[in-house]
Amino acid sequence: MAGSTPGGTSLQESEHAGAMPSSEKQDRPESLLTVVIAFAANLLVAIAKTVASLISGSASMTAEAAHSWADTGNEIFLLVAERRGAKKRDRKHPLGYGRETYIWSMFAAFGLFTAGAVVSIWHGITELGETGPAEDVVLNYVVLGIAFVLEGTSFLQAYRQAHGAATKRRVPVLRHVLQSSNPTLRAVFAEDAAALVGLVIAFLGVLLHQLTGLAVFDAIGSIAVGLLLGVVAIVLIERNRRFLVGEATSPELEDAVLTELLRRDEVERVTYLHLEFVGPSRVFLVAAVDLTGNELEDHVAVRLRRVEASLEESQYIEEAVLTLSIPGDASLAARGDGDVPGIVRDGTVEDVAAGGAGTLRTE
Repeated sequence: MAGSTPGGTSLQESEHAGAMPSSEKQDRPESLLTVVIAFAANLLVAIAKTVASLISGSASMTAEAAHSWADTGNEIFLLVAERRGAKKRDRKHPLGYGRETYIWSMFAAFGLFTAGAVVSIWHGITELGETGPAEDVVLNYVVLGIAFVLEGTSFLQAYRQAHGAATKRRVPVLRHVLQSSNPTLRAVFAEDAAALVGLVIAFLGVLLHQLTGLAVFDAIGSIAVGLLLGVVAIVLIERNRRFLVGEATSPELEDAVLTELLRRDEVERVTYLHLEFVGPSRVFLVAAVDLTGNELEDHVAVRLRRVEASLEESQYIEEAVLTLSIPGDASLAARGDGDVPGIVRDGTVEDVAAGGAGTLRTE
């Protein structure tokens, strides 16, 4: 059984037998680029919307200005998340600093909820009783058009990053964004999508105010933008919370790691497998294995450490801990059909991952 695999595929064929190679693809630089583009776009849009709202007095434009300033502040939190989460592990943090990414991303989501949603809803409610025709609507339309172009540019970058990974996983883009262990990608994707929808809502509010002369439509637009931001913020907060407390990993990821373990010449079978995300694209692996042969205890310990070290050569394995299987324990087998997606064979654990933590056992 040594060296066999459940599905005949592996994470990647390595030049060194038994090694789990690192893919040359790096997720963090692309995520950082996505955040930087979003920050620049949101800052320019926030300034333009603020000027337009002060001149026109439009409630919808004021809500959009608050939205953009909230997004701009959030990008700073996401930049901090990328920087702090990328720090190497040390004695004080043996599993690295990856979870800081989820914490700072949650701060960003709270900022979106308070500075964006609450302010927009409150301002809309205070403007419900206002009357009078719309003023400087041309300026509002120009600013909304410019904002749509800038926000669309930022969204396209986030979409391109998500679409590439989703295509390799063979899942819909939205599902990948929601399941991904990368919170900065999820935040920028969700915030930019909400920004585009919010611009449409603001446009309708300004237009209806202009056509009817009723300021209530502008106020309703502000409230609608706030409710939209509130929903997005709650979703982001919940996803970060789940990654912090741990949730079940996807069968794809478990099958991929199980396959990778079983393809090694030293491993005859696996009876226990636990995977847990400790940061974006970084997992903590615990497994019980039965090694080939029948050697003395000290020799077995050396072989286990050797397999652990080879697993940790991957940029996606923060730490691997292996122990010996109990003779009577049942062997694990991949639950899929053996058709492991190409992105799994390339070693990109991030693009396979659906959750934060999980344990694979026999039924």
